[in-house]
Amino acid sequence: MPALAAIAFDADDTLWHNERFFRLTQDRLAGLLADFAPRDVLEERLLAAERRNLGHYGFGIKGFMLSMIETALDVTEDRVPSRVIREIVAAGQEMLAHPIELLPHAREAVERLAASHPVLMITKGDLMDQERKLAQSGLGELFAGVEIVSAKTAAVYAAIFARRGIAPEAVLMAGNSLKSDVLPVLEIGGWGVHVPHDLTWALEHEAPPEGHARFSCLQDLGALPALVERIEDEG
Repeated sequence: MPALAAIAFDADDTLWHNERFFRLTQDRLAGLLADFAPRDVLEERLLAAERRNLGHYGFGIKGFMLSMIETALDVTEDRVPSRVIREIVAAGQEMLAHPIELLPHAREAVERLAASHPVLMITKGDLMDQERKLAQSGLGELFAGVEIVSAKTAAVYAAIFARRGIAPEAVLMAGNSLKSDVLPVLEIGGWGVHVPHDLTWALEHEAPPEGHARFSCLQDLGALPALVERIEDEG
């Protein structure tokens, strides 16, 4: 029997670019509100609003838009010009329509692994937006299953794998976020592979589990098939 019963991938900033569009929109917001707050103060207020609102709006562009509007109201003491609100809404709509750009080696890695293992995509965020991005990516037909969840915790992963009849210790999860993609899967006994992205949202930062026997860090997805092969050979 193979050591790995399934290979799972995160989506945003693992398979395709995502955070870069948030950063560009933050740049746009900083320009709109330059008369009211310096950039560092604005970024601090926005991050605080995002953290505060996660329980209300979840992850994704729509929640980000609402947090930007709240931040604009905050730093202007409710005097934000209506044109700024309109610009924030327009920026969010542009993000929701932005074309998907796959990261290097993403397609090759998914194709190679799908030929030998059931491949899953497990992502969090807004349902409609994540479905749009998956459809535009051209990768959809390669996945044996797709899970779009509101949060990625050990309990959420355990429920996903139990529902699919997969033992957690036989799953490898690859993603750019230690907090969401790696640590929860290690917690339930699986394999966690960190594939860092140049841009990672501040709320996803965690320390790597150095020395953990089932943790690996790869420069990009191009090295993932060889890692899977090595795990299978040793398993």
